[in-house]
Amino acid sequence: MGPSAPSSGNRRLFIAVRRGVPLGLAALLLIFSLLEPVSTRSFQGWMVLGAALLFGEAWPTFKRGRTYLKARPAIVRWDGGWVYALRPLFRRLGLEEAWILGFCDWNNLKVAEAFRERKARKALVLLPHCIQMARCKADVVTDLSTCYACGLCAVGDLLPLRLQQGWDVRLSNRSHKAYRDARAFGPDLIVAVSCSDRLLKGIVKLPEVPCYVIPLALPHGMCVDTSFSVPDLMTAMAGLVEPRTAPDGGRVLPLRQEGIA
Repeated sequence: MGPSAPSSGNRRLFIAVRRGVPLGLAALLLIFSLLEPVSTRSFQGWMVLGAALLFGEAWPTFKRGRTYLKARPAIVRWDGGWVYALRPLFRRLGLEEAWILGFCDWNNLKVAEAFRERKARKALVLLPHCIQMARCKADVVTDLSTCYACGLCAVGDLLPLRLQQGWDVRLSNRSHKAYRDARAFGPDLIVAVSCSDRLLKGIVKLPEVPCYVIPLALPHGMCVDTSFSVPDLMTAMAGLVEPRTAPDGGRVLPLRQEGIA
């Protein structure tokens, strides 16, 4: 079973720009170099050189699998530069969210391809604290097992999965804490849930760690009672991560049934 398919529409937008623009310009330069009059052929070499550089700009988008993973830090930084450089343009066009999610979807496709044959053995699930109901008093950021399991938010869905699947899960209320926890844990894969802007920042700030991302739904606005697809998380973990069970049942405390969220 593989991870859920990324949104092809957003992904097509990103790759049409990231790969299509350099290749299109390279093709134009080659055509112009062939059509250039004999009297001005001195510019032909420069056009061919420019076309070669543009082909080189697009080449990283064709890397796949383990070859992609080896070059990932440089590729992600460069792709991130494209995202940030063109973000104001897409904001004016009303496509900022689609542009960012297109980058995230393209990243997911590449990560899924890389882990298709050899799954991750030390994965870390990073979640934002805003998936917890704002009025809930359980200190799930410090200890996930303090969840009341009331069923009103996604936190309760994660507890049995953590126990049964042996997932390493972190909830964080600050991006810099999530980055710090990830570096300290040393995972070979991160599966992260957050809003699109934080997903973009996370991918670019931790390019050395492959990261599969799942966007939040924001029915009540930013950072308040957010939600996400737990089935998508389960599918991603099943497709990308080597199965294992919790090595120590006592590592996670029993759920507290008393109290209300």
